[in-house]
Amino acid sequence: MKKISLLLFLSLSLFANDGVHKFASSKECKECHPKIYNEYYGSMHANATPDKDPIHKAVWDKHPHKNKLEQYSCGKCHSPAANNLDKMITKGQKALPDTQNETHQEAISCAYCHRIQSIEKHKLNNTNIISKTSKKYYSSQKSSLESPYHKTITQNNQHFADGNVCVGCHSHNLNKHGLNLCSTNINDEMSQANCVSCHMPKVNGSVSSINETKMHSFHGFAGAHYKSEMLSKYVDISILKNIDHFIVNIDNRSSHALLLHPMRLAVLKIAVIRDGKTVELEEETFVRVIGKDGKPAMPWLADTTLVDTMIQANEKRAVKRDFKLQKGDRVDVILGWFLVHPESLKSLGLENQEVAKEFHLFKKESFNF
Repeated sequence: MKKISLLLFLSLSLFANDGVHKFASSKECKECHPKIYNEYYGSMHANATPDKDPIHKAVWDKHPHKNKLEQYSCGKCHSPAANNLDKMITKGQKALPDTQNETHQEAISCAYCHRIQSIEKHKLNNTNIISKTSKKYYSSQKSSLESPYHKTITQNNQHFADGNVCVGCHSHNLNKHGLNLCSTNINDEMSQANCVSCHMPKVNGSVSSINETKMHSFHGFAGAHYKSEMLSKYVDISILKNIDHFIVNIDNRSSHALLLHPMRLAVLKIAVIRDGKTVELEEETFVRVIGKDGKPAMPWLADTTLVDTMIQANEKRAVKRDFKLQKGDRVDVILGWFLVHPESLKSLGLENQEVAKEFHLFKKESFNF
């Protein structure tokens, strides 16, 4: 009886995509992968749509594709499991996000990612090629277990094997002016890197309830929004004391910039504690601002980078402060960020959205002298 009910659930939750692909609901995966599903449910992959991400919605509400074309062109990466994705990305068609459409609410679903068969590289942005076999899934682990939810799980996939399955969406994104909006991979420099090893590290817990393992890959996708502390080990902070000043060194050992999206603002906070009193020193900010005609502009209008002080891949940034340290001093250093630059909150209508206003603490270090 249980097997029949599982099969019935499966048949009711398959979704059509662009007239060819059908994607199982992510809720199906919870049956056998409860820990992974709970991690995924808190991730930005599960919350990538405008109604679930207020920051994305604020930008989308101003987008000419919404207001003039009535076409959710962002759907290619933000809701790729949508049953009308073809209309979202085909010129002349109309299709907007729909909160009542269950396939739209799947966002970047489990089935979608695990059916990425190959990745086509293009100048503006890449394209994921999806397996047409609805129950055939790819993974970094091979399984021969029979399941009502999938026929096979195979390791025979280059992109899962080398951990770069993410570059179909997260490689680069150029607008019509040829400006790189948000890139990890604009010059294909990550070919030998592994996205999964950093953003999906191994954590305790079984991969499934029917195939017991001690560890599994974290499916919350650590990043700027969520579980960023998992990535803090890739950024080192140290202090060099001199006679009349000191230098805070930030060593970014990752293979891309500290923050990728031009909307972000990273902040370094430095405080000296002496005799129980705290002296707050000048903050250092790191940002990338895109714009047009010398002024900041929305992504579809921008044609140049106005300012770029963001800490780059494999860069060691030195921040000097003219403050003479004494014996007994303690220096507290905090590195974190705002998901939206505070100066942009009002123009985007996000001044009352906590997720946009809050400071995300990434790493804190204390140094005693």
